[in-house]
Amino acid sequence: MQPTKTIWFDGKFVPWDDAKIHVLTHALHYGYSIFEGIRCNDTADGPAIFRLREHVDRLFDGAKVYRMNLPYTKEQLVSACMDLVKENGLQACYVRPIVFSSFGEMGVNPLKNKVIGAVACWEWGAYLGEEGMEKGIRCGVSSWARIDSRILPPQAKCSANYANSILAKTDALAAGYDEAILLTLDGHVAEGSGENIFRVRNGVVYTPTMQSGILGGVTRASVIQIARDNGIEVHERDFTKDELYTADELFFSGTAANITPIREVDGRMIGDGKYPVTKKIQKIYLDAIHGRIDKYKPWLSYVR
Repeated sequence: MQPTKTIWFDGKFVPWDDAKIHVLTHALHYGYSIFEGIRCNDTADGPAIFRLREHVDRLFDGAKVYRMNLPYTKEQLVSACMDLVKENGLQACYVRPIVFSSFGEMGVNPLKNKVIGAVACWEWGAYLGEEGMEKGIRCGVSSWARIDSRILPPQAKCSANYANSILAKTDALAAGYDEAILLTLDGHVAEGSGENIFRVRNGVVYTPTMQSGILGGVTRASVIQIARDNGIEVHERDFTKDELYTADELFFSGTAANITPIREVDGRMIGDGKYPVTKKIQKIYLDAIHGRIDKYKPWLSYVR
């Protein structure tokens, strides 16, 4: 990771190396923090953050679920993200807002501790690799089940939830795969360790329902709209592991991953490796985030 000049920390811009917390910060021990992952992309009209307000809305929704009282408004966090990109002079970057319980009382109850927010940004390429976006990646179905809504709220991007993803991801890497695919407790496909998943069969696109315990991805919603806008049939429907193997195409979507084809699952090749539907959606999505399609420009917050 290449450090930038400043980080927004509790309402102020501070030098990268000075954005520090105490070792007894409550969130470090109990995972009581909510975060977002957002992309800023270069466009002909300057840097533009993709669906910034939707990401901030989701952060506030997650905080509400966890009874976390935020000391900031949505507008303050939107401005913090915009101003930070400008402050650091970046044309394209990843933006990470986070709110968390700070140093104070220890113990499971976080409510006595002050909530602090921070926003960092840094240059970050394709999460699963540029080659992966072009040729597809290899995945393995994880032995770890996706967290269930009766265990932890999957719609909140709470740091604690990502212990589940870490277990799946590290096992997949140890087995020689690029990424993991997690199933629900009842055996349906959920998502990757940090991405939503789509299946293509006979030109029709399918993606698991929100009720299956997936994260409601901002990129996922964008993919569904792009597909339907361009005459591609999309259904939100749960499907099983064997339906992964028999797909014509599979792909991941996510802020970090963008649109990444999946060429193999558990040693089984998917389709013929050409990904026509995936590539069509991928191209339109990349054109949209880079401001090349007027229809989708309302999704962009330009950093002036």
